[in-house]
Amino acid sequence: MEAALSSLPYLMDGLLVTLQVTLLVVVFATIIGVILGVGISYGPLWLRIIVRIFSDFIRGIPVLVLIFFVYYGLPAIGINMETFTAAVVALSIFKISHVIENTRGAIQSVHHGQMEAGKAIGLKFHERLIYIIFPIALRRFLPPWINSVADTAKGSALVSLIGVVDLMLAMQKVIGRTYEAMPVYIVGLIIYFIINFSLSLSSRKLEAKYAFIKE
Repeated sequence: MEAALSSLPYLMDGLLVTLQVTLLVVVFATIIGVILGVGISYGPLWLRIIVRIFSDFIRGIPVLVLIFFVYYGLPAIGINMETFTAAVVALSIFKISHVIENTRGAIQSVHHGQMEAGKAIGLKFHERLIYIIFPIALRRFLPPWINSVADTAKGSALVSLIGVVDLMLAMQKVIGRTYEAMPVYIVGLIIYFIINFSLSLSSRKLEAKYAFIKE
């Protein structure tokens, strides 16, 4: 255990990379996923078809295959990325498909009468979305979104397979140097638990904060 504890600074560097990957993926996936989720709900037919095909196709691919495709496959057509960039791009694409479905489900759960009521009082489309649909849909969007963030934090361990020195790869390197697997994995387990338990607590607080929003 002493060897594991003495390697904590190195593990913390790996944790920082894990948090950076998670943060970037969550930001990109949320922004793009919400936009496309609105598109699949209210966009023209051609846009709905394209987004639906993208979402269904990506969600049907194992995330590890997607990571390998982005890092090892895209160079075949001249698109080369560093390991960190490839990891963020692959995980973002995967999570965008899930955010699209979360957004679509949240928006479509709002009774269509709400949109009609906003239209009746003269609100423009974007005003109806901002002042009526989004506040109601937010309550339905948050729980699966928080789960998606937690899955991203856990799934980021896969990026170690393409050489990103995240927490998982840092643990493996420490084990290779100290030959003490169990103490290192225990420390890693505790760190991952703290991250995901914190996200779980944040989820409950957010749900409680927006619980007052009613249709």
